[in-house]
Amino acid sequence: MTILVLGGAGYIGSHTVYELIEAGEDVVIADNLETGHVEACHPKARFYKGDIRDKNFVDNLFDNEKIDSVIHFAANSLVGESVSNPLKYYDNNLYGTMVLLKSMVEHNVKKIVFSSTAATYGEPENIPILENDKTEPTNPYGETKLSMEKMFKWVSNAHGVRYVSLRYFNACGAHKSGLIGEDHNPETHLIPLILQVPNGQREKVAIFGDDYDTKDGTCIRDYIHVTDLAQAHILAVKYLNEGKESNIFNLGNGVGFSVKEVIEIARKVTGHPIPAIISPRRAGDPAKLVASSEKARKILGWNPEHAELEEIIASAWNWHKNHPKGFQK
Repeated sequence: MTILVLGGAGYIGSHTVYELIEAGEDVVIADNLETGHVEACHPKARFYKGDIRDKNFVDNLFDNEKIDSVIHFAANSLVGESVSNPLKYYDNNLYGTMVLLKSMVEHNVKKIVFSSTAATYGEPENIPILENDKTEPTNPYGETKLSMEKMFKWVSNAHGVRYVSLRYFNACGAHKSGLIGEDHNPETHLIPLILQVPNGQREKVAIFGDDYDTKDGTCIRDYIHVTDLAQAHILAVKYLNEGKESNIFNLGNGVGFSVKEVIEIARKVTGHPIPAIISPRRAGDPAKLVASSEKARKILGWNPEHAELEEIIASAWNWHKNHPKGFQK
């Protein structure tokens, strides 16, 4: 049984491939390397460079490899960029997924696990967020991911392609081996940005707004270790292999940390003072995003093993201090 991981050279994709290989699976990676790194690919996985918008490339993959199921990470994912360049997101995220599904239907590949996002909810009405809460995205990134979910639903109804959509919150941390970690350019995620200060790459970290309706005025987010996320994808493949119906799950720890709390823990982990300044709010930043993962725990049997923020930041710091330029030598 071969699992195709699209976007397997990216941050969450590469960690998922490592976990799949460790679990004894046969893995094929496809990635256009726009934001991924070939150095992040596990040596035991077969790598194909190409784009899911290229139907010939996707068809060749399904012709050459006996693909049983697909894990789909291949998407653009920067909220700010999606607002300034929405067509890029519709082209890659939606059109790319349409081409992929067309090829899957033609090649009779019937199982897909999809990397979705908390951004599908927009400004939440309830905390913690439940899977059946209202979905009203506040940016094109969230909108395209929600549209992809709907595309899976209708294709599933028409062609029997079963899917699991995983809506996750703030992925962070790095692999325990220290061999792979987070490397984005530009970097927009809070923990790597904070860690650039003790790494000598920036003088201070910016806190975007301290007047939110939260305990200390800064945004609250649910942080989840990338390896725990990877495990959820493996459990989702298993769930589909057992013949179960299409489903949507939130993935988070169910605990919210404020920006100030994250900086404080990073100071403790790194032993660095990490100066912080207050900057204006960013457009479209909800005050609180915290997930209920009860459904994933109950149905998938998912149980995050790295829920302590100190452990998450320590694993990230282990990667960043040893790879200050990411995968660049």
